[in-house]
Amino acid sequence: MISKNKPRMAIAYDFDGTLSPGNMQEYNFIPELGVSPKRFWSEARQIAKDQNADEILAYMTLMLEKAYISEKVKVTQASFFKYGQKIQLYDGVITWFERINKYAVRKGLIPEHYIISSGIREMILGSPISHHFTRIFASSFMYDKYGVAKWPGMAINYTTKTQFLFRISKGSLEVWDNKTVNKYYPPEELEVPFTNMIYIGDGETDIPCMRVVKSNGGHSIAVYKP
Repeated sequence: MISKNKPRMAIAYDFDGTLSPGNMQEYNFIPELGVSPKRFWSEARQIAKDQNADEILAYMTLMLEKAYISEKVKVTQASFFKYGQKIQLYDGVITWFERINKYAVRKGLIPEHYIISSGIREMILGSPISHHFTRIFASSFMYDKYGVAKWPGMAINYTTKTQFLFRISKGSLEVWDNKTVNKYYPPEELEVPFTNMIYIGDGETDIPCMRVVKSNGGHSIAVYKP
C-alpha cells in the first residue's frame, strides 16, 4: 500500500548509452576475445538472422562460444564482475543518485532506482554505481557450481523490458515469480503506480518502455548526444 505521507517513486534506467557511453562488453570482454566490437555484433546479428532467433540470446551465446574457443577469456560470475569494474560512465552519473535522492526527499518522496537492461547483469553489479539500485533487471547467465556460465538464463530485449515496469509497479521483483506480476491489483494497492515512475533511456529499444510509462501517466526521458 502506498504511504499517503511519503509516496514511493521509481526511476528506471537503461544502462548502455544511457548511463555509460558504450556497450559494456566493449570495454574489455570483446577486446580480450581478439575481435573488434563491430565484427562481434555483426556476427551476433547474423546468427540471430540465420537461426531466426532473438538477438540478445544470439550475442550471449556468441560470448560463450568465443570465450571457450579462446581458452583465455573467462566466463564466470567473478570475471564478469571484474569486467564491470572497468565500465566507463557518463560525467555526472557517479554523483547523480545522491543528488536526485536529496531532491526527492525534499519533495516528500521515497526514491528508488532500477536498471532494465539488455546488458549483462553481473557486469552491472561490478560497476561503481550498482549499490544505488533497488534491483538490477538485466540479461544474465545460468552458472554451474563453480560459477562458470553455461547457458543464458535471462534475455531482456526491447519488448520484454516492459514486463519489469509492471514488476516494479506491483512489487513483484523476483524474475521467477509469474503469479504476482500477472495478478490484478486495484490502482490504490500498487506498490509504485506508473504516475510515480520515470523511465530514462537512449535508443529505439527503449521506446516500448517509454510508451508504457508515459501512456500510464508517468514520464519518459530520452538521453542523446547534443
